[in-house]
Amino acid sequence: MENKSKNMTVVGAGLVGSLWAVYLAKAGFNVNVFERRSDMRLNQSAAGKSINLALSFRGWKALDDIGIGDSIREIALPMLGRTMHHLDGSTTYQPYGNFDQAIYSVSRAALNAKLMDIAEKTYFANFHFDMECIKVDAEQGVTHFVNKKSNLKLCKQSDVVFAADGAFSAARYNSMQKLDMFDYSQQYIQDGYREILLPANPNGSYKLTKDSLHIWPRGRFMLIALPNFDGSFTCTLFMPFKNHTHCFENLKSKKQVNNFFKEVFPDFFELMPQVAEAWNEHPLSSLALIRCFPWVNKNLVLLGDAAHATVPFFGQGMNAGFEDCSVLWEQFVDNQYDWNKAFERYQLKRKPNTDAMQDLSLLNYVVMRDKVADNDFLLLQKVERRINFLYPQHYFPLYAMVSFTNIPYKTALVKGKEQEELIKKCIIAHQITHDSSLEDIDNAIHVLVENGLIHS
Repeated sequence: MENKSKNMTVVGAGLVGSLWAVYLAKAGFNVNVFERRSDMRLNQSAAGKSINLALSFRGWKALDDIGIGDSIREIALPMLGRTMHHLDGSTTYQPYGNFDQAIYSVSRAALNAKLMDIAEKTYFANFHFDMECIKVDAEQGVTHFVNKKSNLKLCKQSDVVFAADGAFSAARYNSMQKLDMFDYSQQYIQDGYREILLPANPNGSYKLTKDSLHIWPRGRFMLIALPNFDGSFTCTLFMPFKNHTHCFENLKSKKQVNNFFKEVFPDFFELMPQVAEAWNEHPLSSLALIRCFPWVNKNLVLLGDAAHATVPFFGQGMNAGFEDCSVLWEQFVDNQYDWNKAFERYQLKRKPNTDAMQDLSLLNYVVMRDKVADNDFLLLQKVERRINFLYPQHYFPLYAMVSFTNIPYKTALVKGKEQEELIKKCIIAHQITHDSSLEDIDNAIHVLVENGLIHS
């Protein structure tokens, strides 16, 4: 097949759309990417001005599969574990794995710009900005746009249209949601988020350890911080909008903000006593999950958030979107470049797994805001890490399955629940406590192996 004779349209120049443009353009397709916003590379925000992202195994695989992982590693900072900041000012640390496994903090803006540059300058994809999608004729492969500056309309003919234009996808809304038998749901959670930039020390050094994801868990809500290259941290407060003692509705004045941080995050307030001054630098935003199916309508295909937007609590939104790209490309190659077969198998393969990914994201919010400070949960994790250390090829904790492998999300969700129950029973049966010796813990684990509950 002569790829250069095939025209591909990508709606959306965000992270997933830009990466998919790299995949297509590198393979020789004629690629046009249309973006509703202006070119963000001409007006990049400073570090920390938007939510930092946690890049993990699935995302790296998609980048490495196309040969651009090393260029992205230049702008990524490894985080080897979680540092929990307790109300009394003490901290505890939980490594993500036994073998220096890490997730990587990366600026959304920097990553997006780099992906666009690679697609455009290395593989000659064509980017068009200020172009709002108003309709897609899926059968004919015609996408209709209006230029937001000139108000002129444009119709683009292509062989396939890929909608990667986010959770509130215009391509999906205008061309799929009105179809018969199209399933769609939009679920907002009761919590929102606001970002705060914790600046570096005057000498440019970090105020917190830079190789860790910092969490201030407070039961019903939490504050997190991810490092930036300039010594700052992008911090995000996740909290109920209203109907709680501590909620965004109660933080309207600088005095209320200051009192809240002094009471609930006193060590953070010491690091940033000017927090109230920075409070309104970033908007208060909501969080939603989008589920829909099918993802394919003739020559229109959904990717990333347009198909399965999630909440950010497992750091899998971007990673799942990048995995869409690698899985779709694998299906394309495996089916000998038959797009129709590839599309069908792509959506059937991905849909159950992205549903599970969304469930995992909601579950991990409870873990991050509450369980990471719970002694029973910490003991469970201690035993799990020890099993993984003793049998690294045969036992993966849930977090490791999601973040450090490409085990299907659905498998990870089911297996993770089974393993949690197994370890709880093991802890009770062998009376394991935080004071138990490694020898006692190991002996209990060996019993699980001998009974065939963990395969050695």
